[in-house]
Amino acid sequence: MKNILFVFTFLFVFGIHSSLEAKTKPAGEKTFIAKSDEALVLIEQAAQKIAIKGVAVVAFIPGDTTLSWISKMKVVGNLTSGKANLLGIANTKASEMADTHLDSGSKIREVYNGELGYKGGLIKKVKSGYILAVFSGGSGEQDLEVAQIGLDWLAKFY
Repeated sequence: MKNILFVFTFLFVFGIHSSLEAKTKPAGEKTFIAKSDEALVLIEQAAQKIAIKGVAVVAFIPGDTTLSWISKMKVVGNLTSGKANLLGIANTKASEMADTHLDSGSKIREVYNGELGYKGGLIKKVKSGYILAVFSGGSGEQDLEVAQIGLDWLAKFY
């Protein structure tokens, strides 16, 4: 009987927690979860079209201040290239944008430790926060070109 009571208590508490969690998701997060994989596929297709390999990242930052984010990543051919960790580079672009709310490599301020100041990441203010798209693996201009496709597509849903 104690085991059954424990199971029912657990299920009840878990159900309340899950219900509260669903209600407290930041606005825009559900959209990001629903559309991020498709944005990554579009970035992948654009990269393949111009024959570059690397890593794509898309993210959503709720609100006006970066306190958290949700992101997805996709390897487009290569995670690394030579001695370069393309995922690491993509994340430095994203982290710079999370702080400045400007495209990576904007040179609006000095490059902080942990950043590289590379171009290839784009950020857009939307009603519920910010969305961003990054590619790392080509030249800065190529990275921007393919990231732009994913960002523009994702922005349509905000």
